[in-house]
Amino acid sequence: MPETGLIPQTVEVIERIQESPTIFTLRVRSTDAHRDSAFRFVPGQFNMLSLHGVGEVPISIVSDPLDEHHIDHTVRAVGRVTQALARLQAGGRLGLRGPFGRGWPLDHARGKDVLIVTGGLGCAPTVSVINYVVRRRRDFGRLVIMQGVKHADDLIWREQYAEWGRMPDTLVLVAADKGTSLWPWRVGRVTELFDEAHIDPDMTTAMMCGPEGMMHAALEQLLARGLPEDALWLSMERSMHCATGLCGHCQIGSRFVCKDGPVFCYKDIKDLFGQRGF
Repeated sequence: MPETGLIPQTVEVIERIQESPTIFTLRVRSTDAHRDSAFRFVPGQFNMLSLHGVGEVPISIVSDPLDEHHIDHTVRAVGRVTQALARLQAGGRLGLRGPFGRGWPLDHARGKDVLIVTGGLGCAPTVSVINYVVRRRRDFGRLVIMQGVKHADDLIWREQYAEWGRMPDTLVLVAADKGTSLWPWRVGRVTELFDEAHIDPDMTTAMMCGPEGMMHAALEQLLARGLPEDALWLSMERSMHCATGLCGHCQIGSRFVCKDGPVFCYKDIKDLFGQRGF
């Protein structure tokens, strides 16, 4: 796979998976066997995907580091570049730079319960964490997955959530602001489900991603339940253009989301989190 740098390397789509009407996953591999075997990443990092003459966008890696010879990116088709990526099929080629940024604190979480709280497509940056924990189950305690969506139809990986929920020491709590007649989970906000999570504040590392309003509400509840600030981790979203801290578009205070994040410990950015303009 490609090395981190300023020049995109060519990768090939080996599979395209339609997750929902507007969300798809591209499974890619390098066209260079040496880079393919040399590529390393940690859950929570991202790549820059590009199409010549169209543009470049940051996309989270959703696969597990143990997955050899391919890497998965889940994308929502919302802009010019992502809509162009949506037209790619198996055999198509695109550019890739990465991996970039700081990932989730998996060493910090080892031996503890892992709480995942996500909203909308914010689940994508945490899917690699879930896959990581599931494939190294003895290294971690309970796995609690809390996912919220606006509408029941917005939930992707529905079968995967059901499969995770059947695993030992794993609890899956899903909520939709608006359900349907066949919706099997809760109707309401994901932050209303904390009582069902049975969180041990001394043994839990929480990892959150999604709309900042949702994360702010989750933080308030977790702090009130006794989780220390250094056990709360957030994946932040900003406009990332260069991924190397040069352009300044993703600056948050004195830090850059592209290289100091996208994963931050809450105690490190609590003075900036939720403030407009940052």
